[in-house]
Amino acid sequence: MTTTSGVSSQAVNTAATNNAAGAASLNQNYQTFLTLLTTQLQNQDPLSPIDTSQFTQQLVSFSEVEQQINTNTNLQNLLAMQNTSQAIAALPLVGQTINYSGNSAPLANGQASFSYTLPTDAASATLTVKNSSGAVVYSGAAQTKAGTYSFNWDGTTSGGGTAPDGDYTLTVQATDAGGNTITPTITASGKVDGVSVVNNTATFNVGGVPVPMVNFISVQSSQSSSSSSS
Repeated sequence: MTTTSGVSSQAVNTAATNNAAGAASLNQNYQTFLTLLTTQLQNQDPLSPIDTSQFTQQLVSFSEVEQQINTNTNLQNLLAMQNTSQAIAALPLVGQTINYSGNSAPLANGQASFSYTLPTDAASATLTVKNSSGAVVYSGAAQTKAGTYSFNWDGTTSGGGTAPDGDYTLTVQATDAGGNTITPTITASGKVDGVSVVNNTATFNVGGVPVPMVNFISVQSSQSSSSSSS
């Protein structure tokens, strides 16, 4: 996603393009129908004229399709405007650190911040951090008691090196005493660099990580110190 501190018009342009194509197709079909209708009228048998009610029904059907396309156009434009308005309303959050639902966060200035919640006690639990290519760069023990825990990763890899800044993903593998999988809830945090509309969705750009605004949880009042503990 292109980083921007403003609002993208991608959604509006996409809606306009799709509906222009639909309208053009309908107009072409409508003109073809009128040509066929005129030809039929010119060549009909005077002793057995074509039932005009059929033409009327077809004209009404085309009119209904045209109205439906116009309705869809208006709805899509309204949706695009709503998403754009939502992105504009979120502009004051640029530069702020937010908490959001998701397991991807940027590593910046030696810190990537996550939080995970175990719904029940686990017999074993492991934290795994992967880079944007899907390669494991860090793995370590996680908490096993039910509850919510912070995981502030400082970029230290399992091999003792330092991972470069970028987008990283946290997974938590946990099982109970019976070997059954426990599914934790993961959230992340990061500084908002910009807002935009991506694929018709109002989106935060958090250090290069696209975060749909529906995943927004809260704004942090202060940045926590970084560590690689859980």
